Amino acid sequence: MPFAQIYLLEGRTEEQKRAVIEKVTAALVEALDAPKQNIRVWIHDMPKENWGIAGVSAKDLGR
Repeated sequence: MPFAQIYLLEGRTEEQKRAVIEKVTAALVEALDAPKQNIRVWIHDMPKENWGIAGVSAKDLGR
């Protein structure tokens, strides 16, 4: 059972997350020839203050 974990900064719309789930699923089906019903995708919404870029939080960078 293929299982993909996607980490994103918070703030994406529900529509964007649906698109990610759909496209990641399709990519795994194509690449692995895995049955679609066996694919799992987990999106982690990360608070911007918990994500660091070059020693600074994404929130402080205005991301």
